[in-house]
Amino acid sequence: MSVIYSENSTHRANIANAERVRQGSITAASTQTAINTAELLFYRTVLASALANNCDASTFTTALWALGVRS
Repeated sequence: MSVIYSENSTHRANIANAERVRQGSITAASTQTAINTAELLFYRTVLASALANNCDASTFTTALWALGVRS
C-alpha cells in the first residue's frame, strides 16, 4: 500500500480514494498489463489532484515517468 501524506485535506482524501481503487484493481488483476493500468490510473489521478489543489506534483510526475509515460 502506498503511503503519501499531504497537509491539504482534499488532496489527502483524493489520494486515499485513488489508493482504494488501485488496491481493488490490483487484487482483481490477472495480468501484468492490468496491474500497470491500475498503477497509471492511480498516479494520473493523484497528479491531477495535486495540480488542482496546488500541491507538489513532482513525486507523481516522476512515478509516471518511471512507468513509461513521456507526455
